[in-house]
Amino acid sequence: MSSEVTKRSVVELYTDGACSGNPGPGGWAYILRDKATKKERVDSGGKRDTTNNQMEMIAVIEGLKALKRSCVVELYSDSSYVLQGLNEWMKGWKQKGWRRKSKNGGFEEVKNVELWKELDQLIQRHEMHYHHVRGHSGHPENERCDQMAVAASQSV
Repeated sequence: MSSEVTKRSVVELYTDGACSGNPGPGGWAYILRDKATKKERVDSGGKRDTTNNQMEMIAVIEGLKALKRSCVVELYSDSSYVLQGLNEWMKGWKQKGWRRKSKNGGFEEVKNVELWKELDQLIQRHEMHYHHVRGHSGHPENERCDQMAVAASQSV
C-alpha cells in the first residue's frame, strides 16, 4: 500500500467588494490563481441593493465556490471585516449560536449571518491562510479586483 499523500494545489485568492452608497448598488470581484501553473480564473458580479461588507464577503464566497477540490488557499483581502471575521470572530460567534454581544448588554444575531455561515462551510474544505492588503495602495491584484468590482456595481 502506498502511503503517498495527494499534494493539494496552492492557490492565491484576491478579492474585493465595492458599493456606491452603503447600502446601494454594489459589486464584487476575485482573481483565483494556481501558484504552480499561474493559471487564473477571474469573475465579478453585482447586486442592486447591498452593502460594502456584503460585497467583500460575496467576493470570497464566489472565489471559494470556484474551487472544485480541496486546496491550500492564500486569501488576500483589503477587508478587515472579512479577515477578522474569518480569523478571529467566527469561532466565538459559532459557540454562541451565531450571536454577539449587543450594545445593551444582551445578545443579537451576527450581521450578515447567512453569508458568514456560507463562508464557514466553504472554508472547511480548505487549508486557509489570511493576508491583509492595504486597499488603493498599488497592489496589482487588489487594484484589478477593485476596478472589476466598481465596474460590476455600475452595471447593476
